[in-house]
Order: sequence, then C-alpha cells, then structure tokens
Amino acid sequence: MALTQLSPAVIVHLYFALSALVLGPIALMVKKATRLHRASGYVWVALMLGAAISSAFIRDFGLPNILGYTPIHLFTIGAIVGVGAALLFITRGNVAGHRKTMWSVYIGGCIGAGLFALLPSRFLGDLVWHQWLALL
Repeated sequence: MALTQLSPAVIVHLYFALSALVLGPIALMVKKATRLHRASGYVWVALMLGAAISSAFIRDFGLPNILGYTPIHLFTIGAIVGVGAALLFITRGNVAGHRKTMWSVYIGGCIGAGLFALLPSRFLGDLVWHQWLALL
C-alpha cells in the first residue's frame, strides 16, 4: 500500500505520533518551571492524546485481535492513563512523580510503540522496510 492510499485515521495518527516523538525531548529536557517547558509540555500532551485517540480508529483484523484492536493498542491506554496521572501529579505538587511518569509515557508511548509499529509484519514496518528502503 502506498502512502497516498493511507486512511485519514492513519495519516492523522502519524502526524500526531511523529510530532510527539520530535517534541518530547524538548519538553522533557528544557529547564523546568519555565514558559518554554510549560508551553512545549502542553503541546506535547495534546500531541500524545491526539496520537492515542487517533490510534483507537486504526484497527487490524488480520493480526490476533479483539474487535480489531491488537496488542499495540495497549499503548493507547497507557498513554492516556500516563498523561492523566502525570497531570494529576503536577497539580498536586508531586514533581518527581510528574517527571517519572512523563518520561515513562515518552519512552513507552513514543519509543516503544514506534518500535512495535516498525516491525516488518506491521503496516508501517512494511512501508518503511520493504517499500521505501527495499531492505527486507
């Protein structure tokens, strides 16, 4: 399947996910309690929630699934719960809990889910490894 044949849900999800992947390190590494940290954090949270919500509209009935939802959708739940917990931590003044949870959401939601999506047996992995790079 060519990139132009992607469903709107996949295109929206890729936009959110790739943007969150790029912005995440900025939000996580800039000086804390600054306007830049807050602004990049708010945008990153919106991107993560957008990626998580849009992923709920991407289903695969070919892989082991429940109603089209495959194991990668566990990252959807993890991202939503993690972002919610991190926001709760910071509103209660638990900076350490906030920091740890945001890092966990980035590592799991961006890096982990991204690596899972790049497996050669998955759509995105097939697109990257077979069609674009002609490696596998």
